[in-house]
Amino acid sequence: MVYSGKVNIQQAIDEAPVSRFHWVIIILGFLILAIDGFDTAAMGYIAPTLSSDWGIKRQDLGPVLSAALLGLSIGALIAGPASDRLGRKKVLVFSCLFFGLASLGTAYAQTLNTLTLWRFLTGLGLGAAMPNAITLVSEFAPKRCRSMAINTMYCGFPLGAAGGGAISSWLIPNYGWHSVLLAGAIAPLALTVLLVLFLPESVKFLVHRGKDIVQIRRIAQRFIAGNLAQVTHFYLDEERTTGKKGSVAQLFSQPWLAGTLMLWMTYFMGLVIYYVLLSWMPTLMLGMGYPLAESAWLTSLFTFGGTAGILLAGWMMDRWEAHKVVMTGFALTMLFALALGFENNHIVLFGGLIFLMGITMNGAQSGLQTLAATFYPTHCRATGIAWMQGVGRFGGVAGTMMSAQLLSQQWQADSILMFLSVPALLAAAATLYKLQRYKTQNLSVA
Repeated sequence: MVYSGKVNIQQAIDEAPVSRFHWVIIILGFLILAIDGFDTAAMGYIAPTLSSDWGIKRQDLGPVLSAALLGLSIGALIAGPASDRLGRKKVLVFSCLFFGLASLGTAYAQTLNTLTLWRFLTGLGLGAAMPNAITLVSEFAPKRCRSMAINTMYCGFPLGAAGGGAISSWLIPNYGWHSVLLAGAIAPLALTVLLVLFLPESVKFLVHRGKDIVQIRRIAQRFIAGNLAQVTHFYLDEERTTGKKGSVAQLFSQPWLAGTLMLWMTYFMGLVIYYVLLSWMPTLMLGMGYPLAESAWLTSLFTFGGTAGILLAGWMMDRWEAHKVVMTGFALTMLFALALGFENNHIVLFGGLIFLMGITMNGAQSGLQTLAATFYPTHCRATGIAWMQGVGRFGGVAGTMMSAQLLSQQWQADSILMFLSVPALLAAAATLYKLQRYKTQNLSVA
């Protein structure tokens, strides 16, 4: 097929076959999120050893566990507008390099305050990376398989977290807890080189910003089978509805305001649950009488179940109403959280419930990336996704600090697990409200 004249870039993307070009982007995004997951889980796995090594109480690690999450929030809030202005690739490369160097500093920290500072700086870089990776994949994926593409890449996060457990269980006894953080520094520094060499800039971003048509044509030719030599102009349909407001202001204007607030609330509540489990699960399992080896195994079940849940949610969201898939996932998470509180004496049943909760929780949380990517137009898409994650990451901070506080007040582990049903219920309700609020409007512009 020979293209000529003006070409709708979104239509060309949707009609293009899924090729090696798409898989390169998905794999690079997968690796970014895998490093994020590894780093996020690492502190939870090294916390018992760190506490013993430095002679500090487990609740004193709350600021360390929360520092990276605070950095993640701030990094996302800054990186979203930067990406919508400078480009997805530039921000991704810089953020990957930044958190690699910060992780290197973390590995050699000698005091609790220094460790907390380096964890905060690491979070700044990580916070910029994830939303831009999701944005880039969403802007290259054809509409018919966009949710599956995003969720396939998102699998990197739970697999990285699960891999963090396996790697930590081998590294810590042999080389100490510093070695886990050192491994988390080498990986992003190596990945930075791959991003520079193989990651393309988003053609939708380039079209919207009116960049050189030769550059756009060169990138588009890599995934469009037809000849683009005679194309004189690329355009986006959504350009006609885009106002002159800045990317951040757009989130708070009509008709996006209500959806923005609901996405924030849902993501916040989801991360309260996620980070309580990811950061404190080994400690909670120890409090329930399980030895350290079984605690690590039970925690891994949650993350491995998450991988299945993310892929399942992506497949379902490409076929059915995406909001209903996410809402159902959070509703089931609520039920499993209650069940975990009641049943913790039989390890097989308990492990099965954790695995199922991993499926529903991770599937629902990953689905929010697609809901945001298809809700916002190109000129504020990175900001919309990043601010959802940035505000939502405060849920992670709240979750880890809340767990530390509840443990200091002698709350039992089963009571903490049952308490997680509350944020799950609120997340399901917020998703339902967004569905009802916008079901008569067509804002799916991705």
